[in-house]
Amino acid sequence: MDDDFELPTSSDVNMDEDMGIPEDDPVNPILKEGEEKEIGKNGLKKKLVKEGEGWETPSAGDEVEVHYTGTLLDGTQFDSSRDRGTSFKFKLGQGQVIKGWDEGIKSMKKGEKAIFTIPPELAYGESGSPPAIPPNAILQFDVELLSWTSIKDICKDGGIFKKILTKGEKWENPKDLDEAFVKYEARLEDGTLISKSDGVEFNVGNGYFCPALSKSVKTMKKGEKVLLTVKPQYAFGESGRPASGDEGAVPPNATLQITVELVSWKAVSEITKDKKVLKKILKEGEGYERPNDGAVVQVKLIGKLDDGTIFTKKGHEEEPFEFKVDEEQVVDGLDRAVKKMKKGEVALVTIQPEYAFGPSETQQELAIVPANATVDYEVELLSFVKDKESWEMNTQEKIEAAGKKKEEGNALFKAAKYERASKRYEKAVRFIDHDSSFSEEEKKQAKVLKITCNLNNAACKLKLKDYKQAERLCTKVLELDSRNVKALYRRAQACIQLVDLDLAELDIKKALEIDPDNRDVKLEYKILKEKVREYNKKDAQFYGTIFSKMNKLEQARSSKVEAKQEPVSSVG
Repeated sequence: MDDDFELPTSSDVNMDEDMGIPEDDPVNPILKEGEEKEIGKNGLKKKLVKEGEGWETPSAGDEVEVHYTGTLLDGTQFDSSRDRGTSFKFKLGQGQVIKGWDEGIKSMKKGEKAIFTIPPELAYGESGSPPAIPPNAILQFDVELLSWTSIKDICKDGGIFKKILTKGEKWENPKDLDEAFVKYEARLEDGTLISKSDGVEFNVGNGYFCPALSKSVKTMKKGEKVLLTVKPQYAFGESGRPASGDEGAVPPNATLQITVELVSWKAVSEITKDKKVLKKILKEGEGYERPNDGAVVQVKLIGKLDDGTIFTKKGHEEEPFEFKVDEEQVVDGLDRAVKKMKKGEVALVTIQPEYAFGPSETQQELAIVPANATVDYEVELLSFVKDKESWEMNTQEKIEAAGKKKEEGNALFKAAKYERASKRYEKAVRFIDHDSSFSEEEKKQAKVLKITCNLNNAACKLKLKDYKQAERLCTKVLELDSRNVKALYRRAQACIQLVDLDLAELDIKKALEIDPDNRDVKLEYKILKEKVREYNKKDAQFYGTIFSKMNKLEQARSSKVEAKQEPVSSVG
């Protein structure tokens, strides 16, 4: 998510190392009521008359509203918004006021009152402002900051300015995958209405109406209302847009004024890295805990095809549907999605065929799911009981749990479910990885389990062609048992695939020293020798080609040199 917390960061406040209090900032010094200090290095002074609210101060570009009274040093008043009975508004840092105002007011908080003493260089200088302000006049302004409206340059190129009319809730912003529900009203600069909606939902990444709507929504919070000033490049550009139905025409190169309210949005998250399982939150859940592998969950669910056909419905008219996570009791995509849900959450899970029913037609309770079908599940997570975590177990329970996960991994490996088997072996090792509190006997048991599980996991990684991880796991085993033949053999297999032939040869030779009659290791040695011959042959061809090209170039150069030499004349 985009960071937009509206909280001071460590860079905003310097803390005194000894006292733990903010240091005085020369640009924005800390003042007590009645105290006066210089701001910056240009002679501007500020005296605090009344403390403001909170900690926020306006920034360049913000529209500020103030009351003020301006006087010369002798007390002669030359201007006052208070006397006029109308507050003064301007954009801070845009050169709309004298420099002393731009510098001073950005140091104020809402409701703050201060007196600024402004040198001529930051006021009207040598010319003054006749007749009220003489040349080289030092001015004093009694200023009250009534309020300000934040105005942000969203794209940092002046293409979209966002003025916040109503602040939003919390700190989250919608992302590209999310579905935003907004109200908006778009007008030309002369006030002509061209488009309006009292509620429209759209995918943030795909956008709606014009590019500015998507870009601005990604900076907004729930309930926030803004006024956008949109230049043509983020509206309808050089071409404009013709009128259509209730929508008005947009002239070429038109700047738009768009009021947008972000009513709500539905968060969509990628459950798998390949984006083939997506989860859209329809109703937020409670707390922060989620099911883990092995958790027993109770859900209500409805499964639908793209055309709306319901193929399964569980937990609605009977007892809640219960299953164990990561036990293949539901399709893989649903299994993965439920682990990302909170209790009470309702979500729409969209699952592509690879994580659903795959390439085969499948009969479900209420309908047939066609081959290669993308399916949707509307799921409500009613409750769950998490599988016991390592930190909740005593030492013997950890060893027993590791042994159980190892056996589950073995069964999955035999069923050629290598990815799921690998996860079981990894979890087994996590139970016993930190064994400092184990007894000596328990440490021995844990060591045997670590060696077995890492070896078996390496076998999974070889099957999955993840040779780097296979090498890493075998190295872990060899750190525990340097003469483990299986670890040497499997690491050699991985190294051959990684073309680290020197290490592969070292591992195979060491394995044969330990177990000279091992048939598998001998076979791998033959494979290694063949690989070496193959690479030597490739190298010979490669270098042979290079040498051949070099010889041809040398011959060509020699021919050119000979052609340029003049013939020797004979003397009679």
